[in-house]
Amino acid sequence: MKRTLIATACTLALLGSASTMAGAWSLPAWLQKNDTTTVAQASTPAPAATAAPAAPLPAATVPNYRAIVQTYGPAVVGVTVSGRRNASAEDSDGPSADDSDPFFRFFRGVPGLRMPPQGSVPFRGQGSGFIVSSDGLILTNAHVVRDAKVVTVKLSDRREFNAKVLGSDTATDVAVLKVDAKGLPTVALGDPKATQVGDFVLAIGAPYGFEQTATQGIVSAKGRSLPGDSYVPFIQTDAAVNPGNSGGPLFDAGGRVIGINAQIYSRSGGFQGLAFAIPVDVALRVKDQIVAHGHVDHARLGVVLQDLSAPLAESFGLKSPDGALISSVAPSTAAARAELKAGDVITAVDGQVVHTAGDVSSRVGQATPGERVTLTVWRDKSRREITVALGKAQTDKEEAVAQGDGDSLGLAVRPLARNELGRVGADHGLLVEGASGPAAEAGINPGDVLLALNGKPVNSVEQVRQVLKQHPRHVALLIQRDGQQIFVPVDLG
Repeated sequence: MKRTLIATACTLALLGSASTMAGAWSLPAWLQKNDTTTVAQASTPAPAATAAPAAPLPAATVPNYRAIVQTYGPAVVGVTVSGRRNASAEDSDGPSADDSDPFFRFFRGVPGLRMPPQGSVPFRGQGSGFIVSSDGLILTNAHVVRDAKVVTVKLSDRREFNAKVLGSDTATDVAVLKVDAKGLPTVALGDPKATQVGDFVLAIGAPYGFEQTATQGIVSAKGRSLPGDSYVPFIQTDAAVNPGNSGGPLFDAGGRVIGINAQIYSRSGGFQGLAFAIPVDVALRVKDQIVAHGHVDHARLGVVLQDLSAPLAESFGLKSPDGALISSVAPSTAAARAELKAGDVITAVDGQVVHTAGDVSSRVGQATPGERVTLTVWRDKSRREITVALGKAQTDKEEAVAQGDGDSLGLAVRPLARNELGRVGADHGLLVEGASGPAAEAGINPGDVLLALNGKPVNSVEQVRQVLKQHPRHVALLIQRDGQQIFVPVDLG
């Protein structure tokens, strides 16, 4: 591949040189002489009219990156965390069972299949953040402070503060920190909706612990929906960000923060040209809820959505494959109460056009429970408006499976949707969305599928509760991970 690119580059360079030489070389005088008579000129047909070339676009002005760094760099902080964490595949130096998976969260990666070790191990981590209020409110990623017992914030002037985690939201991967200080430098906040593909951006953070590192690029795409992150319409950039940049700000050309750097697409674990940032307006809504209530409530519609293809759109009588197709409706949800049906196509939410299923998921996920939204729905080859009062998405705490005596197994689980069953290659089971306490210590990870408990297949949280009501000292969980099944013993004694 490198040889091909080099050869192509050389060919273009040679062609460019030849063209330049031809433009500078003059024809001999005898060849330039025109002896054609006036009559002959008149009899020559006129050349066909050609369209005037498009006027060139005005040259874009390169942002003053130096000024941005000097003005707002002091508001970018390094975040160091430490604590104890379940010793799982992500803490191992060995290759995972699926190293070809290109999605890596900073610090976490995508764990492969390993026998989960027992107990927990100490860990340290490094991330970034930025100050949004002079009295010490800081935004970063939830995964940066996950399981952290001690969080230290370091400013560009070398001052260090112990930080308190006011709250974090795993659904959007946003966390809010608080340090005891006044008069701190702050960033200016921008509008991600005003940012367009091709706009200049600048990232500042601490990649691999190298503090106050600035990298630049452009917005590569907007509204990206990534696996497992249906609530966030990511900003995609080609600004070089690496582990340690996570939680740091993404600035626009005017020095305003438009996003929080959160994920990269990589086969090596390092930057390979694709990075993703959480739009700052999403993060600010999360911040406001955490500051006010200490937690975040997300809305739920109660449907399983899929993107439209051209053949599907044609079969439903749509002119283009824009929209989100409802493949199933969960009972006793907002969608069911609004009488939405499988086969409905959502083409707009509150007048905003829907292009993909991710557009609906992010809009609903960012709403608050009880909020009313108007869906434009295509049904029976006609358009109609349906108003829905959104429900509340279950939290980890509400989904956690508890023992009769109040002690927790530490699993946050939910039934698998029909399309998820096919994707994980199972015909039943519960998806693990969070693990803590005994389950985490035993090595259960989010993304695992719980197939059976003590040898009995499970399809609902209630089935798990029934087993735990017997107050067992030990339980055996049958877990499916990366297409393979393993039994994991959990000590509840």
